[in-house]
Amino acid sequence: MAASDPEVLVLGAGIAGCALAYHLTRRSISVTVYDPATPAAGASGRAAGVVTEQLWDRWDVEVTRESNREYAELAHRWDPAAYQANGFVRFTARSNVAEAVDEARERLRSWGVDVEEASPEELSRWVPEGRYNDVLSTLVSRHDACVTPSSITTIYAEGAREAGAVFDFGLPMESLRYVDGRYELTRSTGILRARKLVVAAGAWSKQILVDLDHPLPLVPYRTQAALLRPTRRPAEPFPTVHDLDTDVYVRPESNGRILAGDGTEDREADPKRFVTGGDEEFLAHIAESLAARFPGWSESEMVSSWAGVCTATPDRHPLIGPVPGAEGLYVLSGFNGFGVMRAGGASRRLADLLASGDGDAKARAALGPAWAPRFEGRPAPFSPRPGFTLEGGDRPRF
Repeated sequence: MAASDPEVLVLGAGIAGCALAYHLTRRSISVTVYDPATPAAGASGRAAGVVTEQLWDRWDVEVTRESNREYAELAHRWDPAAYQANGFVRFTARSNVAEAVDEARERLRSWGVDVEEASPEELSRWVPEGRYNDVLSTLVSRHDACVTPSSITTIYAEGAREAGAVFDFGLPMESLRYVDGRYELTRSTGILRARKLVVAAGAWSKQILVDLDHPLPLVPYRTQAALLRPTRRPAEPFPTVHDLDTDVYVRPESNGRILAGDGTEDREADPKRFVTGGDEEFLAHIAESLAARFPGWSESEMVSSWAGVCTATPDRHPLIGPVPGAEGLYVLSGFNGFGVMRAGGASRRLADLLASGDGDAKARAALGPAWAPRFEGRPAPFSPRPGFTLEGGDRPRF
């Protein structure tokens, strides 16, 4: 290899790719990050930025906790406005869902998650714009947060650049090949080469792996959010609130605004051709949900709405690690809409594996259920199952 060739070439400058570059440079591994656009130009720049430990298994909780701590530290040092420890609240007025919420509370506590209940009166004090008289059960985690994903991505990128990482932006990829033990990425200004390639390209990861003849079970899907300006400025910071019955969440935004989602779709989307704005059905659902549950926000002004493309896997665990049957090829994708929550901790664990080698048992174990080689052979078609789901394991979604 030429002296200027990096040890690792990362495809994708979203929060995961930039976090990986940051962690690789801190292990003295040379890295180049390539993206045809700019950092956080894809799903990372359109994400809600909610970071919660109310997840499905112990591994998810640990990785998200690592991410949360890292985001807090980085933001405190470089951009305090990018991180807000505001807490996270889920609630339901349905008896069958309330039973599952109670089970989830005990399950989360067994994994070390500091989660509690709250009365309707407490909810009214925290978010007075809401109506909670019929709420039967709640999940409250006070240490959760929300972040500005584009800002956190930029912090990672600048930290990696200062430590020696190279960022190659703005030029379309003309070809990507594996030649003589190296991956060669061609764009108009020349060729980037590396013995190790990490595909961290979000919704584009599926097609890149297909083009390399190493497909993995990934399905891009569309999700939506809306930025609103209430007629009365909300108290800040209020906790992110998630109505399990309508599957709508609301989190605080800057300048007295609020962000509302979750307009996910359960079918495959084309990252080249998708509607980038919020559709009428989604916006109507948000308006109806706010009128019913958060009447204090029902007359909010619509500032903007948008859509992004996330990537699903069959079991809803990410794909992280070596691609089966491919020398030097790795993947960091398939976050099922929770890439911001996991990116810091997940990328640090992949950096450990790249530094120590695929045979390092400890580094492999740290990737837990996200270990990419769990899928071998040609992937079978599947439908994405996105959303802020509550279940543990394969419990049905509400």
